[in-house]
Amino acid sequence: MPDDENITFKEMCALFDVTPRTLRYYEYIELLSPRKEGRSRFYGAREVARMKLILRGRRFGFSLEEIRQWLLIYGEKGTQEQYRVWIGMANRQLDQLQKQREELDTSMQDLRELRDETLRLLDQMAGDASAG
Repeated sequence: MPDDENITFKEMCALFDVTPRTLRYYEYIELLSPRKEGRSRFYGAREVARMKLILRGRRFGFSLEEIRQWLLIYGEKGTQEQYRVWIGMANRQLDQLQKQREELDTSMQDLRELRDETLRLLDQMAGDASAG
C-alpha cells in the first residue's frame, strides 16, 4: 500500500477480516484514528500498520488495553523504549502461555486416563454380560 493511498472503512474490514463493529470499537478506544470526511473514514499506511500490530497482539493473548498502552509508548518515548516494553510484555505472556500449556497437558492426560478407565469398565461389563 503506497503511503499516500487510503482505504475505506469497508475495505479495512475486508482486508483484516473484522466486523464493522470491531473496527468502530478500535476507533472508540483510540487504537485507530482514521481520517474522516463527513461520515466516511479513510485509513492510511499508519492505521493499516497499527491494525496489524493490534491483531497480532490479540493473537498472542494481549488485552486491548495492553496493546493501546504499548502503542502510546512509541509516540511518547520512541522506538527503543517501545521495544524494551515489548520484550517485557512478551516474556510475561510467554510465561503465561507456558502455564496454560502445562495445565492443558495435565487436563488432556487426566481425560485420557478417565476415558481409558471407562473403556476398561465397558469391556469388563460386556465380558460379564456374555459370561452370564
